[in-house]
Amino acid sequence: MAVEGVDVIFANLSARSGGAWRPSGRIIRNAVTVIAVAATGFGPGVLGLTAQAKPKVPAQAVAPAAAAAPARYSVNAGDQLDVFVWGEERMQRQVLVQPDGTFAFPLAGTIKAAGRNVSDIADEIRERISLNYTSAPPDVTVSVRETDGTRFYVVGKVRTPGSFTSGTRPNILQALSMAGGTDEFADVGNAVILRQTPQGQVVEPVRLSKLLKGGRSLEAGVLSTPLPTLASGDVLVIP
Repeated sequence: MAVEGVDVIFANLSARSGGAWRPSGRIIRNAVTVIAVAATGFGPGVLGLTAQAKPKVPAQAVAPAAAAAPARYSVNAGDQLDVFVWGEERMQRQVLVQPDGTFAFPLAGTIKAAGRNVSDIADEIRERISLNYTSAPPDVTVSVRETDGTRFYVVGKVRTPGSFTSGTRPNILQALSMAGGTDEFADVGNAVILRQTPQGQVVEPVRLSKLLKGGRSLEAGVLSTPLPTLASGDVLVIP
């Protein structure tokens, strides 16, 4: 059936050319193959006449999350700060953060500093002094001149209770290690943090017993709840 179809096609082509055209053996073979494949109902892809689909490239592994940027330093009571108001030499000051966590600054009044980073403090000073300028207020820069760091306390059944200082806010395990670890009969299941807030002193329970068991009670991967950290003046109590 395929050969008969080829004969009809070639006869028509020869007649149009006045008998001058004769198919070569290669043309005949290719034509027979094309008609045979078409008769079977397969598409042209069987003959390799269509563009081959590109193989799927396996999805690249998701890049690990960028390492978290280190936490910015939070100002503490007792820190000394340099405050610069650009273009206003009379308003450049060295200030001491008072025990209540504040300091006073010209045209800005009392500024709460404890627990905040220097960028936030500078923004608040600039916003407050802007009321005294008809044009845009000058830029304000705040930097830490001297610091005692975060001073906290660990008391109770630990090997070396007392006050400790850290350059950053330590989490409860870091604070416990600075105190030498727990004593033999420590009740880590009832450890608490005592913290002074503007609303008064609060008690924050901590789950030290689960943390100290390590892999026996903690699943691998990211902690669902970050470890509590100690701020300046906090007291970690291990009964």
